[in-house]
Amino acid sequence: MGGVNPYIQPPEITLPKQKYKITFLPQHVTVEVDPAKIPYGRTGQPGSILDIAIEHGVDLDHACGGVCACSTCHVIVKQGVESCSPMADAEGDMLDMAPDTHPNSRLACQCVPNGTKDLVVEVPSWNRNLVREGS
Repeated sequence: MGGVNPYIQPPEITLPKQKYKITFLPQHVTVEVDPAKIPYGRTGQPGSILDIAIEHGVDLDHACGGVCACSTCHVIVKQGVESCSPMADAEGDMLDMAPDTHPNSRLACQCVPNGTKDLVVEVPSWNRNLVREGS
């Protein structure tokens, strides 16, 4: 699943113009984001934290396929949140359904960094799916 949700207004995003890094916790995986390769796939907004995580093998649940129709991709932006796209109403509404939110909680499918700062992103413990179905 992937694509866009036709029932919501897309968020206002500014794609990065230079390379930057995202560190995913608790895995301590740091990836370099190359703006020339965005979008990496069809999951979430182009250049979103979810798009980047999936491309780099970081496990991050996303039951709706990254179309802002659930809250399973909830993350906490520990550093660099000021470089992220503003939160749209639809994202805020979905975050209301997520457990254990924090002031810097975001949906990874909607949060698009502009590349002006490196990010540290925590995947909450309740969102770490340690078992996957085989294909």
